[in-house]
Amino acid sequence: MIFDYPESPSGRLHGPAGYESYESFRPWLRDEFIFRCVYCLKRETWGQVTGDFELDHFHPQSLAPDLTHDYFNLVYACRRCNSVKLDQSVDDPTMHFSSESVVVSQDGGLASDKPQTKRLIRQLDLNSPKLKKWRVMWMRIVDLAKERDANLFKQLAGFPEDLPNLGRLRPPSNSRPGGIEASWYAKRQRGWLPDTY
Repeated sequence: MIFDYPESPSGRLHGPAGYESYESFRPWLRDEFIFRCVYCLKRETWGQVTGDFELDHFHPQSLAPDLTHDYFNLVYACRRCNSVKLDQSVDDPTMHFSSESVVVSQDGGLASDKPQTKRLIRQLDLNSPKLKKWRVMWMRIVDLAKERDANLFKQLAGFPEDLPNLGRLRPPSNSRPGGIEASWYAKRQRGWLPDTY
């Protein structure tokens, strides 16, 4: 399903560090979060070419300035989710948003039996009527494309064209250099990139 969260909570694939601007982490975070919002799963391929996605500090800069340039405090988020979150401090979404803890129903709602995950859903207003309606619309659009237009389905459910080549980047340090070979760009180079995800 198009709104399935990752299978299980997982550690980060990448570990760049030492950049003077946290915006320098953008290509790493795009790859890390599979080109979609960590919170609502909106995909890059569904929006404008630029400007729809932001880098969110889940412990906000105003409350944890020492974590401003910490890669492990950054997530890839759509503008809507980042603006709803604002200066709230939230639990690390990578530990709570997985298919083990969140179920997306046919009415577009998110459900969880885990208290921390429920709290995160409430904090980000992920079950607002407008967002539920938006999810249902996209589920239907993707289903129709799958049934009637294979090229459109691949565009909606596939990867963006401009996968970042992380191997060309030179962060001051990288605690997980092996992640570069597991990046989506590297998979495409080896012919391992799936058509859709």
